[in-house]
Order: sequence, then C-alpha cells, then structure tokens
Amino acid sequence: MEKSKFHQSYDGKPGKEKEMLPKPIFERPDKLSAKRLEGKIAIITGGDSGIGRATAIAFAKEGADLALLYLNEHEDALFTKKRVEEIGKRCLTLDGDCGNRFFCNEAIRQIIKKYGYIDILVNNCGEQRLHGNFEEISEVEIQKIFRTNIFSYFFMTQASLRFMKEGANIINCASVVAYKGSDDLIDYSATKGAVISFTRSLAKNLAKQKIRVNAVAPGPIWTPLIPSTFTEERLKHFGKDTFLERIGQPCEVAPSFVFLASEDASYMTGQVLHPNGGIPVNS
Repeated sequence: MEKSKFHQSYDGKPGKEKEMLPKPIFERPDKLSAKRLEGKIAIITGGDSGIGRATAIAFAKEGADLALLYLNEHEDALFTKKRVEEIGKRCLTLDGDCGNRFFCNEAIRQIIKKYGYIDILVNNCGEQRLHGNFEEISEVEIQKIFRTNIFSYFFMTQASLRFMKEGANIINCASVVAYKGSDDLIDYSATKGAVISFTRSLAKNLAKQKIRVNAVAPGPIWTPLIPSTFTEERLKHFGKDTFLERIGQPCEVAPSFVFLASEDASYMTGQVLHPNGGIPVNS
C-alpha cells in the first residue's frame, strides 16, 4: 500500500474519501449486471463513500434507484450521485445525522415524496475511534458511538417499515470485530455486536411480514474510516492478519449487499455474510 497522507482529528470523523491516498477501489468496471434489482428503491445510510458508495454503484448497475444519506461529506456524496446518474438511475442525496430520530423521519418523508415506496434499506453509517485505555472512554463518546452505530439502525428501520411491503429487505453493516473483538475499539466492537443481535432479532420479528433482515460483517476494508482512525504505522500492517494478507476494497464487499438485497437470497434471513479476507469467525 502506498503511504497514506490522510489522518484526521476526532472532529473529522468519519473522513472524506476524496482526500484518501491511495484511492479506494469502489467499482469493478468489468462487472456484468444481471439487473437483479430492477425497479427497486434502495436507501443507503453512509452512502457517500467507502462501502456505502461501492454498494450504491453496484445497486445502480443492478437496476435500483437510490437514496443516499450522509453526514456532511458533500463532495463525496456528489461524486457518488453523479456516478449513479451516469449509470442511468435516479439518486437522491440527503445530509444529516442518522443518529437523530427527527432527521430519519424527515429523510424518509422526502424519499417517499420522490419515490413513493421503499424496497431495500441498508443501514451502513458508522464511526469509530481508538482508545488504548478503556477507563478513558467518556460517557459522551459512548453515547455518541452508540447513537451513530446502532440507534440510527433502529430509527431508520422504524421510519422505513411503514412503507415496506412483502419482499422488502433490510441489510445491516456489522464488522468482524463483533466476533473477534478489539482491545482498542471496545465501544465500536460493542456496537457491532449489538448490530448482530439486532439483525437476528428483527429478522424473527419481521418474518411473518415476509421482510428479510440480514447483515454483512466486513473485515479490514480500505474506507475513509480507516485512515481517519489509525496511525501511519498501524496502516502499514492493516489487513496483513487475514488469510489473504492484504486489505480489502469496498468493491469486494458490495457484492454481499447485492446478493442479500436480491431474490438470490430469498431463503436467507437473520444471517451474516463475512467478506473479511479469511479471518475465522464463529458466525
């Protein structure tokens, strides 16, 4: 990996993809589309960059129109919107904090006004920060990370459900650390463990409505969250502990979301896919 020149302060989370070096690979130009999501309306939180951007582009190639929610990374969101529209699909972008219930409700109101219905919800927004000393994690930081990483999943799902019909599905972004833990990302790991339990419980709750709920638990993926969190020294070794001994790219995670969103996964609910380069997990 080229040396990263990207490192942001706490206030810079979750980071901007336009500032990353090397640039993440968010699209496979030679990837053939089977139009598995033709006519579908998909919402992606954290859809401006990283896994969210790659998933948005992959969904668009499969025929879906998009609504992308993001915090304040306007240039990244504009880039993703432009690419989706180049593919020939509609793309609505809305900026705000998905950890705020009012914003989630207002976002869904605007999405329904434009599209009329919702088929797919991808809960993907997230943040993380390092804490070498567990005792130093403040109450404010705990509340903030839980609000972003799991409260937002509750709020967005609650706001979306009334507009979802039989055959709709929800996909949550978890993480490999929910399974293997992380000594300096304890609060983040705890939120991702909550995402797994949320996924399995909600899948059971919505089964009678024939709405599927699944999750994707990526391993070390080159997204803006990574260089905005880790030191230059740590980045040199990032991903080397996988079987493949390398970092993953967003375009290598997006197909898991496409599969779960499509009818190819019609008999899957309450499950977790693991695009993690070969890190053993007990799923």
